[in-house]
Amino acid sequence: MKQALTAIYPGTFDPITHGHSDLVNRASNLFKKVIIAIAVNPSKQPVFDLQQRIDLTNEVLADFDNIEVLPFDILLVDFAKEHDAQVVIRGIRAVSDFEFEFQLASMNRRLAPDIETIFLTPADKLAYISSSLVKEIASHGGDVSPFVHSSVKAALKTRLG
Repeated sequence: MKQALTAIYPGTFDPITHGHSDLVNRASNLFKKVIIAIAVNPSKQPVFDLQQRIDLTNEVLADFDNIEVLPFDILLVDFAKEHDAQVVIRGIRAVSDFEFEFQLASMNRRLAPDIETIFLTPADKLAYISSSLVKEIASHGGDVSPFVHSSVKAALKTRLG
């Protein structure tokens, strides 16, 4: 049952993985609208520039009719308010993710008590996938096709060789 709420799923998405897509699928079944908020975040030194990450994410998620992919470079809670979002979605793959995600959620609640954070977990078969691991495998010529969409695989091959 979809709630008549807008949710934001923020991240760097460098690159978007099957784990991300799984969480988008889960969120799109729960919320009327899901905004995939792609962080500028130059401190992470992304492999793909912002526009490439937006384009790849749009391509990978093209089958979803209730998502929108947007860039952001402001406080997440301010971005959420600008887009009338009531919920922030964060993915947790393992217990090791929880402490950091809990800290972020607590700070966001302090800054904007009216915006709720919801934690989603990916399917068990996808729980070990991370963008960092995918980039590492791709940079050494490994096969990333089990972890990413074919367009992302092609983009990684072009970018990383």
